[in-house]
Amino acid sequence: MDSETASCATVDGTLINALRARLQADTEQPVALVETHISWVLLTERLAYKLKKPVRLPFVDFSALTSRKHFCEEEVRLNRRLAPSLYLGVVPVYGTMQAPRIGVIGVIEDIGEPIDYVVCMLRFAPGALLSERLAAGGLLPGHLDRLAQRLADFHRDAPAALPASPLDAEDQVLQPVLKVLKQLQADGDTSHIAALRAWVDAQVPALREAWRARRGGGAVRECHGDLHLANAVLIGDEATAFDCIEFDPALRWIDVMSDVAFLAMDLTAHGRSDLAFSFLDTYLQRSGDYSGVRVLRFYEVYRALVRALVGHVRSRSAGAASLAAGPDYLACAQRLAHTAGGMARLLITHGLSGSGKSTVARQLLAAAGAIRLRSDVERKRLFGLGALQRSAEQAVDIYTPGATRRTFDRLKECARTALQAGYPVIVDAAFLQRAERRAFHALAVDLRVPFSILHCRASETQLRQRVAARNVVGHDASEANVKVLEHQLASHEPLDGDERAVALEVVTDEPVEVAALCARWLSQL
Repeated sequence: MDSETASCATVDGTLINALRARLQADTEQPVALVETHISWVLLTERLAYKLKKPVRLPFVDFSALTSRKHFCEEEVRLNRRLAPSLYLGVVPVYGTMQAPRIGVIGVIEDIGEPIDYVVCMLRFAPGALLSERLAAGGLLPGHLDRLAQRLADFHRDAPAALPASPLDAEDQVLQPVLKVLKQLQADGDTSHIAALRAWVDAQVPALREAWRARRGGGAVRECHGDLHLANAVLIGDEATAFDCIEFDPALRWIDVMSDVAFLAMDLTAHGRSDLAFSFLDTYLQRSGDYSGVRVLRFYEVYRALVRALVGHVRSRSAGAASLAAGPDYLACAQRLAHTAGGMARLLITHGLSGSGKSTVARQLLAAAGAIRLRSDVERKRLFGLGALQRSAEQAVDIYTPGATRRTFDRLKECARTALQAGYPVIVDAAFLQRAERRAFHALAVDLRVPFSILHCRASETQLRQRVAARNVVGHDASEANVKVLEHQLASHEPLDGDERAVALEVVTDEPVEVAALCARWLSQL
């Protein structure tokens, strides 16, 4: 049977229904069938078999058997980067459309040419998708922290795109966005799409140089490309991404921040911006890619538009009721565009080691939707150290006056970028010297944004206990020990009157009311 004949027969569901019947007979178990607009998936008790539909659409062409085989192989190759345990391989299908049989991975059988191919995966537990866990209330910040760290490492190791001309770099960002807007407008929602198109057009002069710099700096890499909540799964207690874009390299070779923006946007669309910013905070601490914050909002809007378009496509094939089950992504795109640039404000922390600055800052950034910079992490990054590596074990002194100056210069540079992008910013450092605090107050004045100080304090007994316990556990970037704390107690410069006027004081011996603290910060002018 030639590929065109096979394609025609597969479109009407003959092959998938016959495969399902064969698997049910072989396993003596029910086999579930899941259908998307480009594939069918058969779910046995232990395995999943994904068959690509022989469709020819504007964004994908699976009409030929050779094409389906190629993209099955690409799907396995690409997804093994992040989910190697899930993707077992590509399996041929033998026989006829009415009486097919799935072959064995890695075995070529002398029973005729394959009539199709399937991707064979391990089946994960029902309810394990992050979208499902979120709906059930079981998606925790720790799950997203580990995913963010894996994603940062994946992006770091992924191949970078070749340099492009400035015009090409800009065009490769804009054209996918304009294409999605055009398709949405064809669906009839013209007024909202026109407003979003105007917003996109306004971003071009503002972001043109950032897009070009990021392409030239290696930020465009071979990414996942479709990283929403339904394309990530919990296996045990570890979250991993799967089902990346295999059929169009242009949708996969993107700015790493576009990958990050997809998941962050989806969390926001589902009403969990707190989880979105916790995820983002962990990613940025791991990667150090604070320059990417400049383009983050643009990519979030784009990703919301992509999901809105997917929803429109699905509603046409499955009925309008299918849209009601998920977020209104078009409304999410509008909210993201509307809030862009309007929340910039700067907060620095102040307090002795063990005063709870980082704990409160982490809670506050989630509540406020803020970007955080940690001096302990950025100091180590300047010396090529990971956040949890100990400088003494690496025989390097990272606490010299020169190292401290470089660290605060880095913090100021990254804070400026995030503030100019319109985000609230928290700089998480001890800030025990008045000159350090004044330098960041000057930055706020220069950018004409509100300036605040989060003053954290606790009893000396609590300080000593926390610092000692933290050093024993070793799960924090801070290297301050009790000896460092004693020096801080003797030498720190307290807030003066002007500083106390803009300070938000919290006592961390007891739990902090973060919602009230957030409201106080965001209301300060």
